[in-house]
Amino acid sequence: MGRTWMRRILLRQNSLPLLKPPMACLLTPATLQKPISSPFLKPSPPTLAPLASSHRRSLSTATACSLPDPLVSLDGISSYFGGDDGVGTSNKGLKVLLKGMTYDELEKWVQSHGYRPGQALMLWKRLYGNGIWAHHSDQLEGLNKDFKKMLSENAEFKALSLKQVITAADGTRKILFTLEDGLVIETVVIPSDSSRNTVCVSSQVGCAMNCQFCYTGRMGLRRHLTAAEIVEQAVFARCLLTNEVGDITNVVFMGMGEPLQNIDNVLKATDIMLHDQGLHFSPRKITVSTSGLVPQLRRFLKTSNCALAVSLNATTDEVRNWIMPINRKYNIGLLLQTLREELRFKNNYKVLFEYVMLAGVNDSIEDARRLADLVRGIPCKINLLSFNPHGGSQFRPTSDEKMIEFRNLLAEAGCVVFLRSSRGDDQMAACGQLGNPGAIQAPLLRVPEQFKMAMEVSV
Repeated sequence: MGRTWMRRILLRQNSLPLLKPPMACLLTPATLQKPISSPFLKPSPPTLAPLASSHRRSLSTATACSLPDPLVSLDGISSYFGGDDGVGTSNKGLKVLLKGMTYDELEKWVQSHGYRPGQALMLWKRLYGNGIWAHHSDQLEGLNKDFKKMLSENAEFKALSLKQVITAADGTRKILFTLEDGLVIETVVIPSDSSRNTVCVSSQVGCAMNCQFCYTGRMGLRRHLTAAEIVEQAVFARCLLTNEVGDITNVVFMGMGEPLQNIDNVLKATDIMLHDQGLHFSPRKITVSTSGLVPQLRRFLKTSNCALAVSLNATTDEVRNWIMPINRKYNIGLLLQTLREELRFKNNYKVLFEYVMLAGVNDSIEDARRLADLVRGIPCKINLLSFNPHGGSQFRPTSDEKMIEFRNLLAEAGCVVFLRSSRGDDQMAACGQLGNPGAIQAPLLRVPEQFKMAMEVSV
């Protein structure tokens, strides 16, 4: 049984600071190439000089926030991050994070302070709907004055601070956020010529899965994101970019992290995103991806109507054990059998299989035939993805010609299959390119003997 790599440093719950000075990590309008009208952007102090780069279009500010090297265990600190009671709190005077509450929780909280349920609905609409996206009690027009005062004293509106926005050549935006503890996450907005615009959200800082082709996996796991930190990525995306790219219609949990390892906060975040008086995403337009954590996958399919994507990427346990170590615990057979069992109870539901094509590793004609056999009988679609290179990468992308051949073989076998082009890869915004591993990185695993030649060609 293999183990997923993670360096752990145990912290006692009471060793964490309760109060920190606010971080100056906001973007100044002066740094924008195009003015962005947003209530999230406040003028920064004069000491924050904008950083410009000639080789990319970017939005940035100098900031004292840095990514610490130690990897933090979640043992004993879930209550600090709001993981025990389900309602996140902020370090700023231990105020309640509004975006960490579902609508039912918000309504009960508002009533506990002596106000009517109707006030909770009005607040909810100003947080998530009507194009307001309020981040401060002063922006709550139409609400009772005493109610706004109570909110300013007891609630925190923001879980994230905007650090930088980078625009790739194809229009993809990578957004960097600083968290309250100084860690940094990345979110990607993928515009489309059609009416489909997608925000790709992160669910963890780093990732413990150590998939060998993924840059985020080099980081190891720093911590889970709270529901508020997940939800606010979608709020920021709509607030910052709706005027430029159109309405953000889709959410994919394919950013940093393994979503189902943080399933409680992910399910809560999707619940908030689905509410028809708020962000109001369709359940079929929210896709949660997983590397294959079988118990959590079962729970997700039983409790959520959102779409599921399974990152498969291999047709044999030998290859998947190497490129995706989670397979040593939940192998291909168990994973696919679980899907067959659970999908029997879902109507008009198809799972999406993601298959990153690695030259000389998983892209042979035999792989295509095995893949068609493996998914037979499972209601599904298959996305074939080109590998996106990154620093220290062992792999090469499969050629376009070979990807087309692979697709055609699957289609001839009766599979619904799509070729997906990379988006934002010139700015490290594409699939598998997010994050900043730093000096301490997860280990590269031993290359199986039969693939060493393919790896040597890629160096």
